[in-house]
Amino acid sequence: MPHSYNRRDFLRAAGVAASAIGLGSAAASCGSGQQGGTVTLDWWDYFTAQNFQSGMTTLIAEIEASMPGVKIQRRALPFADLTNALTVGAISGDLPDIAIIDNVSMNTLGGSGLLADLTDRVEAWGQASKYAHGPWASCQVGGKTLGIPNNSNCLALYYNTGMLRDARVKPPTTWDELAATAQQLTSGDRFGLALSAIKTEEGVFQFLPFLWQSGGDLNTFSTYGATALGFLDDLVTKGSLSPSCVGWTQQDVNSRFIDGRAAMQINGPWQIPSLKAANLEWNVVALPSDKTSATCLGGENWVLMANSKHLDTAWEVLEFTQKQSVLVPYLESFGDLPARTDLANAGTWASDPALELFISQLALARPRLYGQHYDQASQAIALAEQAVLTGSAAPGSAAATAAVKINTALGRQ
Repeated sequence: MPHSYNRRDFLRAAGVAASAIGLGSAAASCGSGQQGGTVTLDWWDYFTAQNFQSGMTTLIAEIEASMPGVKIQRRALPFADLTNALTVGAISGDLPDIAIIDNVSMNTLGGSGLLADLTDRVEAWGQASKYAHGPWASCQVGGKTLGIPNNSNCLALYYNTGMLRDARVKPPTTWDELAATAQQLTSGDRFGLALSAIKTEEGVFQFLPFLWQSGGDLNTFSTYGATALGFLDDLVTKGSLSPSCVGWTQQDVNSRFIDGRAAMQINGPWQIPSLKAANLEWNVVALPSDKTSATCLGGENWVLMANSKHLDTAWEVLEFTQKQSVLVPYLESFGDLPARTDLANAGTWASDPALELFISQLALARPRLYGQHYDQASQAIALAEQAVLTGSAAPGSAAATAAVKINTALGRQ
């Protein structure tokens, strides 16, 4: 069960966040208002990269053109600052009406009282069934709907078709096949498999599918965490996976796959543009399974702030963004995938086999909803993986140590 919310803990975190990013910066340009019949909605997101600006500008212009009297005041913060800025708002009262947040941030913000309960609005809307289970589940906290999926992604296994063909092996579908294939494809300075095990949520994002595939979860980490860690440790021991993966981001992993230093890689659909631009043959399949199939859900959610003075208008904006004529071009401009199953055949992803594979995997993609103190559990997992893959701890020992920290973080002492 998710860790129950503790208001004192949240306010303490807000105080830390305030000192980290500066209360003044969080409050800048905030405070929605209404002047002369025009409703101005404050909107925060973390899409600061240049390649996102055209799509975001188009979306906001379309909202304003289609909803007379509504103006959007957008603020884009760095990824690492958005959740902190929202947390600061719990004290300062300076919050947006609308935000787009990483779905894993639902752990931090979901029990805080900051996010508006959209349960009744969603029920009246009647479109909850249009979303894939994982993305929709990422918006559910404490029995309430606190968001609407913005976009989704997940992980799969890319492989160099020429390398597999030359080695006369097929894409692996099970852990045993993955281990055997990775070993066969390892040669010289080329590793059979590349993945990210960096000591951040990025590495945990890539590790959790192994935990789930083994049949376990965070509440059984001492047992199944050891199984997953042991499998990865064996790949390193046999030379199929580089021990340097403990320092690789997912972008680093993709770079090694592109330049031929990895025959297979675990990564997401956001790498497809660079792969298409590269001079290599590749394809992608579902992550190999053990006791069960699983992949990790990534992406963002729309949320509204509970203290917004314009919740009805803000909700109408969210409804508008989910129209097919609006949502499909938005997702295409971002290179994202839809969380809605009724759009599976509506965009460019419908004619792209690689994107179709990722769309199909969203049905079994699991969200990381483990309560407000998930960040502490995530850190314990990252440290365990680092210890095992660097040879400083055995899988069983590392898993047992991490399990104690995980259970404490999730209130399971």
